[in-house]
Amino acid sequence: MKRHLLLLCCGLSALAHAQTAAPAVTRCDLPNGMAVIVQPDHRAPTAVHMLWVRAGSIDEMDGTSGVAHILEHMMFKGTPSLPPGEFSRRVAALGGRENAFTAKDNTGYYQQIPATKLEAVMQLEADRFAHNQWSDDEFKRELEVVKEERRMRTEESPRALLNEALNATVFMASSYRRPVVGWMSDLDAMTPDDARAFYQRWYTPANAAVVVAGDVDPAQVCQLASKYYGSIPARAVPPRKPRLEPLQAGIKRMDFKAPAEQAYVTLAFKIPGLADDNDDALALTVLAAVLDGYSGARLDRALTQEHGQPGGPVADSAGAYSGLIGRGPQLFILEGVPASGHTTEQVEAALRAQVALVAQKGVTEAELNRVKTQWVSSEVYKLDSVMNQARELGGHWVQGLPLDTNRRLIERLRAITGAQVQAVAARYFGDDLLTVAALRPQPLDPNRQKSRALPTGDLR
Repeated sequence: MKRHLLLLCCGLSALAHAQTAAPAVTRCDLPNGMAVIVQPDHRAPTAVHMLWVRAGSIDEMDGTSGVAHILEHMMFKGTPSLPPGEFSRRVAALGGRENAFTAKDNTGYYQQIPATKLEAVMQLEADRFAHNQWSDDEFKRELEVVKEERRMRTEESPRALLNEALNATVFMASSYRRPVVGWMSDLDAMTPDDARAFYQRWYTPANAAVVVAGDVDPAQVCQLASKYYGSIPARAVPPRKPRLEPLQAGIKRMDFKAPAEQAYVTLAFKIPGLADDNDDALALTVLAAVLDGYSGARLDRALTQEHGQPGGPVADSAGAYSGLIGRGPQLFILEGVPASGHTTEQVEAALRAQVALVAQKGVTEAELNRVKTQWVSSEVYKLDSVMNQARELGGHWVQGLPLDTNRRLIERLRAITGAQVQAVAARYFGDDLLTVAALRPQPLDPNRQKSRALPTGDLR
């Protein structure tokens, strides 16, 4: 108990220190509609410069899945003033590192550099955002790289394949049903003009934000942003059509066969996200942490430790995760790997029994305080990194959330009660919100050759 109280005090003390010590975030919007967000942090002479585009796989059309991701690759392939690869060479010459990422909701590009080199990377990024161009041959070569990435990261991983199929089963209307990397058949049919059309449609200033964190002066950053990004012509952001999920009318089940050594089961329940403007999403976040937020949490104790169970533990591992923020619908995931002599059906029943137990008897005050403390502490201490500061601000901008969302969430989470956690455990875990996917292991092929490894840390 003393250790728990110490953790709580440390977490709250860290939060108070972070809120009083951190300089305020500045936002200055350019006349062309581009947002510029600046978080000063003068502890080290470094800065992170990020460009966020509110366009990800959720914005793709059927038949072109993966186009947001392949375009992210092509953004490194040149402009009228820079040949392919020159962007990365110049960032390295400045003493920086750079990369990019594509997600369901957005695409992001970043450079971490000495603060004195900020202007140089802003000029480079503005140039490729406004003037990206490449040859058809360059596109065809890079498309093969993306296909290899899909083979290595998805097709050679039974769980990745199962999760891909699960999303396609859970969602009917939402674009979240498609994988970010794209279906291989869509990649096979992808054309250079598909990527160019996506670039022209979504890479417009009003659909983008520059985020800078580090040893910088906000007024100077805004001036530099105006100098390099402000001259990019404004274009209207195309309207987005709603893709609302129809109500699910019963449990969905999927058996997935793949070469694997162990079976696996995952349960996906449809839940509200933060955008639904109530506290249920936060209560579900707390529930996931009670189930699986620390060593010896409920799922660990009940499913993977023996405790005199006939036949031993039912699972080798078990976990829980609750989606919170996203432009599309969110899921609460329960998952487990059956222990020897047990089945996916037994693991499924054991996972659901733990949620039902919370619905019937609630959670203890000690559990509630512990997971709140850990959540608050992790949210505070992750901001020691200027990269994390920039990522958080950019992520909030993508979702249309206030820039101080982190502080607001902490305040709201502190107020979540045990009764709220018990209520969501009873409300969102019925069959009509559930999709179950079970991995049925098939014999491994000893002669199968794996794809070559991608370079370590390559997000492109």
